[in-house]
Amino acid sequence: MPRLLTYNVHRCVGTDKRLDVDRIVAVIGEHEPDIVCLQELDVGRARTGKVDQAERIAEGLSMTSRFHPAMQVEAELYGDAIMTPHPERLIRADSLPSVRGIPGLEPRGAIWSQITIDGVAVNVFNTHLGLVPKEQRLQAAALTSATWLGGCTGPTLLAGDFNATSITRPYQTLCRKLEDCQRQLKLKPSIKTFPSGFPAIRIDHCFVSPEIRIRSVRADYSPLARVASDHLPLIIDFDVVQSGV
Repeated sequence: MPRLLTYNVHRCVGTDKRLDVDRIVAVIGEHEPDIVCLQELDVGRARTGKVDQAERIAEGLSMTSRFHPAMQVEAELYGDAIMTPHPERLIRADSLPSVRGIPGLEPRGAIWSQITIDGVAVNVFNTHLGLVPKEQRLQAAALTSATWLGGCTGPTLLAGDFNATSITRPYQTLCRKLEDCQRQLKLKPSIKTFPSGFPAIRIDHCFVSPEIRIRSVRADYSPLARVASDHLPLIIDFDVVQSGV
């Protein structure tokens, strides 16, 4: 049974303000995932010691990494990655739309990789949406368009930090294309991942196509996970089935 883990790692700086890439590796490695979707990675940034966090985490997990820099300032990069020990190929990595005239907004992006697990090709999307509802709506619309999810067929998972709860319009836009994995299981109460010390908000999601049957959804509430980042990792076990089965 394949396992996906999605995790906003907060540039590997924990709630104790300590920078520790190896601690993030330990949290992820405990769950032995087949697919890892990470948000808020620093690559070559002075503030985190100019380490390539994507490559360092992938090496620690014995995985390959596809990193997309949503933001680039000269040689310093900041963005998201998909990691896996399985055969994979990059389909697309690109920016998502933003809004003008609002100071302080960070650029956002998404990655689409096709990962082959037990002979089955699975489409995996990873993203990190903005903080402002207007940009979130634009970004969700872009993700459901023909150049992203609209151009995708077969088993599909869309994971990441959406900065949007289940009552928001961006979430509802995505649910018209894919199903929230927690709703497929009718989980009550829902699994929340933010903030890590006292998780009360559900903004980390995984949406799936009809070919994906969810077996379990959980968060890591261990003492290590609670301090390693300001988010907890969301862990999804699934099977690939025929559509409609």
